[in-house]
Amino acid sequence: MMIKMSIIILLLALSCGPIEETMETKQPTFSEDLSFLSRHTDVVVLTDSAGTAQVVVIPNMQARVMTSTLAGPGGLSLGWINKKLIASGEILPHFNPYGGEDRFWLGPEAGQFGIFFKKDFPFDLGNWYTPSAIDTEPFDLVARDGDGASFKKSIRLENYSGTQFNLEVEREIRLLGFSEMAIKLGISPDAAIQAVAYQSDNKITNTGRTAWEKESGLLSIWILGMFNPSPTTTVVIPFRDGDEENLGPIVNDTYFGKVPSDRLAIAKGMLYFKGDGKYRGKIGLSPQRAKPILGSYDETNQVLTLVQYTKPEGAVDYVNSMWEIQSKPYGGDVVNSYNDGPPEPGAKPLGPFYELETSSRAAELKPGESLSHIHRTFHFKGPENKLDEISEATLGVSVQEIKFAFK
Repeated sequence: MMIKMSIIILLLALSCGPIEETMETKQPTFSEDLSFLSRHTDVVVLTDSAGTAQVVVIPNMQARVMTSTLAGPGGLSLGWINKKLIASGEILPHFNPYGGEDRFWLGPEAGQFGIFFKKDFPFDLGNWYTPSAIDTEPFDLVARDGDGASFKKSIRLENYSGTQFNLEVEREIRLLGFSEMAIKLGISPDAAIQAVAYQSDNKITNTGRTAWEKESGLLSIWILGMFNPSPTTTVVIPFRDGDEENLGPIVNDTYFGKVPSDRLAIAKGMLYFKGDGKYRGKIGLSPQRAKPILGSYDETNQVLTLVQYTKPEGAVDYVNSMWEIQSKPYGGDVVNSYNDGPPEPGAKPLGPFYELETSSRAAELKPGESLSHIHRTFHFKGPENKLDEISEATLGVSVQEIKFAFK
């Protein structure tokens, strides 16, 4: 079985080879990426009054935020974009990793209630298919203005157990001004700091005739941000300290095999995880452990990224995406981080990129009821001593400590 799995993984990786993007030696500017995207698809550009903070939203790609800038058109493009795949126009059968800093997915991925596998098929890459509604189908643009846009999409899905779901997705993307950004994070950034921040407000509504119940499977909102890796990028996730008997394990690090100790470190209530795009691995935190914030620091470009999200007090039921029939289908993670890399020795990565992900609680909804999940992304660039102030106030650790987590 393991030999068969290795062959499937290798063939899938090789089949993607002609359209994969290798790590660029120089990170592109926002204007370069905007020009590229405009040649291949419709774009919605949101901007502040000064034009320094901007984001690009792609309606045809599930209204994902593809990239952003904190320094105008000539600033760094902060989202990872799979240019070769987009330019090819090809549609891959399993998953189309177009990229994007904030893309909409639904969970769970696998298990008896998973939506990426058909009933009774094995949980392996050869049978893993991303539903087209959250992979290749467009979302409808409902309204837009200078700093915001809203979208919607009607979706029909069936899970591994045969339960059918009819739902409507509503998604609003909005830039956050400097004062609102400061209020949300409880900080006062120094004048030397450049920043861009935005949020996606995501809502799903049960438009069917039957209630969504635990016994037949529930859905959750799943937001994933794909970012450019660098040799010096470190993901940092604060966690609630306490004994495992009461709170469970600190981290789930076995999604794709156990993460080596030189790539995952635990110290003083912090998880450090390499975001270098060189080794495939994934980690997750339970709602008992997770806090409503996580982030990363790219020492090479001096960019601090924060993600803040909706985490309801007392919510413990989160869908489980482990690739197995699960004993605890609602014992899943609320935050995740993925680092891309070769799935097999000698194979090519999907990107490479790294991800910061958040999920809503499991949506136990009656007909007409809705569930919402907000996912906010903040980027800060500037002198490290000024970034220290932001990092310490939000994550509880300085960028200096993040820098030396693996040194």
